[in-house]
Amino acid sequence: MSLTARAQASSLSRRLCLGSAVAGAISLVLPRSAMAGAQIEEPLIDSVRTALSSAIHNKAPPVPEFGSTEARLVYLRWLGEMSERLKKKLPDWPTRKEFLQTVWYEARRSGLDVSLVLGLVQVESNFRKFAVSSAGARGYMQVMPFWTRVIGDSDPSKLFHMQTNLRFGCVILRHYLDREGGDLFMTLGRYNGSRGRAPYPDAVFANQRLWVFKDRRLED
Repeated sequence: MSLTARAQASSLSRRLCLGSAVAGAISLVLPRSAMAGAQIEEPLIDSVRTALSSAIHNKAPPVPEFGSTEARLVYLRWLGEMSERLKKKLPDWPTRKEFLQTVWYEARRSGLDVSLVLGLVQVESNFRKFAVSSAGARGYMQVMPFWTRVIGDSDPSKLFHMQTNLRFGCVILRHYLDREGGDLFMTLGRYNGSRGRAPYPDAVFANQRLWVFKDRRLED
């Protein structure tokens, strides 16, 4: 091979390697369809089963309550900003408002960062209410049907109901977070059924950054 040919081959090789690296990085940010299909059913001790079941069956409506006018104003600023970001995914304003209000309520109820839950929803279903994985995981947070038997009423069709799906998903994520001692990386892997491997947690963290709200008074 001539010197020129070798140089051209080397340049092509570098471009292909770079292209692969960029494609890999992009794949962590772009949502994939129905990723929680490998979630594993685990035996639960009675106390855990009771606690999770109680959390699921508390059907309080997701109506925000505020201790002050300022707290309400911060929430409204968050709602307005998130609504603009979500408009392309959920064009209908009433649906978008109900979804964001419910995510805000259920995430905070379970002690989770709202931006984390939104990042997980984007990776899991890309905000598709009726998303179904090849393994049968359903809805926004891709909840596996076996959870309805373990802590629900064995009716997987209810996982397409907005609040039910978000309630199940947040309660399960909180349960895994407690089991993992607060380690979000391991928690997300457990939620996805890929515990200890990086691609899924990295994808959720990357998408979480798209939903961070800068007004930190929301967390007060």
